[in-house]
Amino acid sequence: MGHVNGRELEWTDVERGETQFRRKTLGAETDVDDIGASLYELPPEAASWPYHFHTGNAEAVYVLSGTGVLRTPDGEARVESGDYCAFPADPDGAHRFYNDGTEPLRFLAVSTMQDPDVTVYPDSEKIGVYAGAPPGGDKGERAVSGYFRRDDDVDYWEGES
Repeated sequence: MGHVNGRELEWTDVERGETQFRRKTLGAETDVDDIGASLYELPPEAASWPYHFHTGNAEAVYVLSGTGVLRTPDGEARVESGDYCAFPADPDGAHRFYNDGTEPLRFLAVSTMQDPDVTVYPDSEKIGVYAGAPPGGDKGERAVSGYFRRDDDVDYWEGES
């Protein structure tokens, strides 16, 4: 069934440099595989996942409480409770949230869960590749998964006989 109560789920903590948040993977707790949903909470002076976009999955965020800054290819914009932000599966959908307020920034993130997917990280010039289970989900083992520098590109025939 596609029903879960977030109060019954444990938070997962992520902390790496300025990236710091708590997350509840709501969508992974249901039997619906093609829609992802997570509840996020960023403490003051913390950021979400590194600046990125997906090539196969659109994402959207609805801000529940707090204030912060949303970085996109258009620059930075203020976000607050009630704001809805949609990110297409292309370079125009690049995004990252930062909590510059004094209270936690809490938002619901939803996404399509298409497989395969490639994520692109413009700041670090990396790509992430996922096949077998979409990113953000906890269902299924991936046949291919990894992160690579974009400059590691090789010729199609390299290493082939």
